[in-house]
Amino acid sequence: MQNDALVPVYVICGFLESGKTELITNMIESDTFEDEKTLVICCEEGEKEYDEELLKEHGAVLAMLEEPEDMENDGLVKLDKKYRPERVIIEYNSTWMLDHLFSQRIPDKWTLAQLVALIDATTFDNYMTNMRTFMTDGPMNADLIIINRCTPEFNKSAVRRQLRGMNPQASIMFENPDGTTEDGVSDEDLPYDMKADVIRIEDDQFGTFYLDSLDHADRYVGKTVRIKGQCCPFEGLPEGQYVFGRNAMTCCANDIRGIGFACKHTDRKPSYGQWIELTAKCEKEYSVLYESEGLVLRQLKFKEASAPKDELVYFTNP
Repeated sequence: MQNDALVPVYVICGFLESGKTELITNMIESDTFEDEKTLVICCEEGEKEYDEELLKEHGAVLAMLEEPEDMENDGLVKLDKKYRPERVIIEYNSTWMLDHLFSQRIPDKWTLAQLVALIDATTFDNYMTNMRTFMTDGPMNADLIIINRCTPEFNKSAVRRQLRGMNPQASIMFENPDGTTEDGVSDEDLPYDMKADVIRIEDDQFGTFYLDSLDHADRYVGKTVRIKGQCCPFEGLPEGQYVFGRNAMTCCANDIRGIGFACKHTDRKPSYGQWIELTAKCEKEYSVLYESEGLVLRQLKFKEASAPKDELVYFTNP
């Protein structure tokens, strides 16, 4: 590796026994990073330990951090100087909170490549009820969320909606006991009539429509929807567009944020903050709002409307 090469860092977070060690072992064994020296930073001891021979065989070294304070005082910089890794994998303890990791001094050439949050389906409800702050920290920041040990009784659709509410950009994957994987989308049961000439999205269905459109924009292309929301400003949108959306509670009362769609208009547009009932044609195209392709609404008409009984959108299990 040349001296100016960047060092990709993979952060794998999740509660004890969520499968972090197994995933990291598979990463080390893969041929994607052959002949690259890997530093595995382990922030907790689980029941499953790393195989020292396997680490040696694949050019990996293990560094244990017992307490979150071990990262402080340039702890990560010292590890970099000691091991000179070409790749770093951090098995992160979710009770330490990611803010603690991100607040540390990071070696100059380290760059975050991916953050993966692992969730054990058998303990999901219990942790969400009793340890919500710790439980949501990883999924809210992750690039990829993996929910493993999903029995047939596990409500993938409801959990998926909840996770998408926390983090609309993350990829979500469900792993079944037999090793097969799926995205959980097939379980979703949309509450509105997709065959109607004008699909009416009720006030309490805004979140479902929003989340489903993130993954299945194609199913809405060419359809007309009628839905209530607000006209919201967004810097950088092209002329003739505004954001149509609402505020959503993604995981708790302290985490309320706006969600919405790019909306095109050719005549008048609503006033910012105005509640409207919008009738729009659905299209799929690139938008700076999403920084990718997504569902864009083309305004057909709108009329002033009263605010919903509950102005917040919720992403919770039914």
